[in-house]
Amino acid sequence: MIAAPPRVRTEVKRIGFLSFGHWTPSPQSQARTAADVLQQSIELAVAAEELGADGAYFRVHHFARQLSSPFPLLAAIGARTSRIEIGTGVIDMRYENPLYMAEDAGAADLISGGRLQLGISRGSPEQVVEGYKYFGYVPPEGMDAADLAREHARIFLGVIEGEGFAEPNPRPMFPNPPGLLRIEPHSPGLRERIWWGAGTRATAEWTAAQGLNLMSSTLLSEDTGVPFHELQAEQIERFRKAWTDAGHEREPRVSVSRSIFPIVDDLDRAYFGRERSSSDSVGFLENGPARFGKTYAGEPDRLIAELAEDQAIAAADTLLLTIPNQLGVDYCAHVLEALLTHVAPELGWR
Repeated sequence: MIAAPPRVRTEVKRIGFLSFGHWTPSPQSQARTAADVLQQSIELAVAAEELGADGAYFRVHHFARQLSSPFPLLAAIGARTSRIEIGTGVIDMRYENPLYMAEDAGAADLISGGRLQLGISRGSPEQVVEGYKYFGYVPPEGMDAADLAREHARIFLGVIEGEGFAEPNPRPMFPNPPGLLRIEPHSPGLRERIWWGAGTRATAEWTAAQGLNLMSSTLLSEDTGVPFHELQAEQIERFRKAWTDAGHEREPRVSVSRSIFPIVDDLDRAYFGRERSSSDSVGFLENGPARFGKTYAGEPDRLIAELAEDQAIAAADTLLLTIPNQLGVDYCAHVLEALLTHVAPELGWR
């Protein structure tokens, strides 16, 4: 049975960047240490805000030469910027202490003035085997790692609502408000700005049932034989239907990630000219089929024509551009500016 065409959304889109935060000691890299990546991430977020971009998002990986502890970085960006959304794509909940995370998230959100957009999920294959166990988290009997992530998420989502649940000490060091105590600091509205990174259509439906925004990346851990953007568009359509069926009152948000490189000068051509012929790829991820989206690279007029056919981008309200952070702040800002200036307006995104 052929699925109905996805509902196309033509309103102005939020456009941000997504950094994986790689560093390497290679002389060819502009980010050779963790300190380089952290400082440059802040600088790029400031530059993105000045260019008119809408979001600065960061991937979280453990046991890797990549960004791993997001909240100090998000708080620092929040203190240096005033408008841009600040988020993650995604935090692996298998590794998280939900209550400590709620404190960190509340603090970072308050520092930024309520601009946090947290993507959380079960996570992806990591650098070490069952790395979350080194953090002290072992799935209880009858649960697997995915169950562990969802349980951590359930607790986190519950406590950031702001309701009291902890019995106060009858002889506290400082006076308590009446009743049970909640996690502090509490940031009102944060619960509505939590996203789930869904890799399948079924998980997107579960995400809607939980009242979470949908974050979909450049890969899906399933394959039906159709182009990536069509499969992702179906995922988004199923999410929106499940959201309506669940009876949630607010309008959800949906983001997709893409690698998009407008070629406007010789340096762009040298870096990404060979990607003009990029196409979807199919492989295996954790012993299951997966479909990976292509890289978009080309002169602006060609990109405009190709991106206009991307059904998933059309169905989403937020587009996150994966950026090559090892090429440095100036070049990544150039990529953002080229898309915002030469491509986005012609597609009605601006």
